[in-house]
Amino acid sequence: MTLILPKDYDAKLSIRETEDAIRYIRETFQDELSAELNLQRMSAPMFVDKASGLNDDLNGVEEPVHFTAKDLPGERIEVVHSLAKWKRMALKRYGFGMHEGLYTNMNAIRKDEDMDNFHSIYVDQWDWEKVIAKEERTEATLKATVKQIFKVIKHMEHEVWYKYPQAVYHLPDEIHFVTTQELEDRWPALTPMEREDAIAKELGCVFVMKIGDKLKRSGKRHDGRAPDYDDWALNGDIIFWYEPLQCKLEISSMGIRVSEESLTAQLKKAGAEERAKLPFHKALLAGELPYTIGGGIGQSRLCMLLLGKAHVGEVQASLWPAEMRKQCEQAGIHLL
Repeated sequence: MTLILPKDYDAKLSIRETEDAIRYIRETFQDELSAELNLQRMSAPMFVDKASGLNDDLNGVEEPVHFTAKDLPGERIEVVHSLAKWKRMALKRYGFGMHEGLYTNMNAIRKDEDMDNFHSIYVDQWDWEKVIAKEERTEATLKATVKQIFKVIKHMEHEVWYKYPQAVYHLPDEIHFVTTQELEDRWPALTPMEREDAIAKELGCVFVMKIGDKLKRSGKRHDGRAPDYDDWALNGDIIFWYEPLQCKLEISSMGIRVSEESLTAQLKKAGAEERAKLPFHKALLAGELPYTIGGGIGQSRLCMLLLGKAHVGEVQASLWPAEMRKQCEQAGIHLL
């Protein structure tokens, strides 16, 4: 358990005022995001059948919460980690056309998460996915989409400032782009997360690109990524430098999704070639699924960022270790 306790913390808003601001941010942001990216809201599952291969494996070590159901004997049902693969199947199933997409209000449980100021075992995010052409699977497409998302986030800062001027946290005016290899080349002695802190502090907001493959200097990965949704050469994280806690805050993980070729290569690199037999992977390798770009945007993380909160538990109702809750209360941080 890691906890940052800022000195002389002032939450600015009461709990009831915060709840009102949360409602406003969530409702306004999803409308603006869907308009900017041409997305339609769709209902999404909280759990999937393990045999479908649709659950997100995250870094490959987290175990999903699972159960069995009386009327589904023999099926292992898993609470989703995210909907990265489900969305791509849904775009085909529901007949979405070129440059059309969907978003969902995704709720998940990640029981193996290390809890801190930003991480909870409860995950709430906007999961989104959009159809693109194969020839649009490029860095230019990725960067253009990142800029669209940043534009919406930046506009939300102005919206929140208008309603809650005493509480809004001011954001930088632009987003920058850097690769994980550039970060390793510049700061080889730092850990990957220390590099992200350093570049975020320097630039204010940055999209860290190419996450999942091994870096050239160390032979290690910058961070783990499942091999079967993002293309490791065409993905990244949107991170902000967060002054209240003097560290980076990740808002979104996103990317252009794997093609038949990159899926085959990444499964091999991950030692997970047996997944090619699962229904999702078979359909993708057979060319039956659309080419897409997509990602997740943390709902509580966005509220935390825009309102200058010190802990995600101020904008999200979850469970926390008793010692963490005690330390937060002593520092004037009131967890829901």
